[in-house]
Amino acid sequence: MATLKDSGERREFGSGAVRDRSIGKGRMDLLPLHETFQFLRGCDIHDKVIWQMMAFVDGRAKDMIPALVAFVEDTGVDPYEALLNISIHFEDGALKYDDNNWKKGIPVNVYVDSALRHYVKHKMGMRDEPHDRAFMWNVLCGTWTINNMPELNPYKELREYPLLKGGLQHEAGLCLLPI
Repeated sequence: MATLKDSGERREFGSGAVRDRSIGKGRMDLLPLHETFQFLRGCDIHDKVIWQMMAFVDGRAKDMIPALVAFVEDTGVDPYEALLNISIHFEDGALKYDDNNWKKGIPVNVYVDSALRHYVKHKMGMRDEPHDRAFMWNVLCGTWTINNMPELNPYKELREYPLLKGGLQHEAGLCLLPI
């Protein structure tokens, strides 16, 4: 079991759910993801996870599961091993906060912020905590919140956007990378 980092300070949500403070960590949920994707693409990085997170935030995908699928494919981790790792993150969270603290209600943008931050730290090779596991956990819990507490989803309005030039829409809701 990897210990989750803990500042010792909490932020509490109206639902009674708590998380570690976020001050000083950055606000990844405020990044303009289309421009972020274009920046990475200009650096010759074709990042499917950022693309799928952008598709969700922009209303092209109903949830963040395609980003999780892209992450598992990108890292080559076995999906069942990923589930086991995510369950360890649930265990760590239960010890730190309480069983099912996350089910009390945390806004989806908080999950997006944390997921993106952990994803970037994983890509940077940071090993101060299990960032891969934290990314997957945030995506799953955020998607659970989308499905079970839609009032906590500020991205709930699925807007009809034309796809980015060269993008393809898959019938399963995946927004595929442009070639």
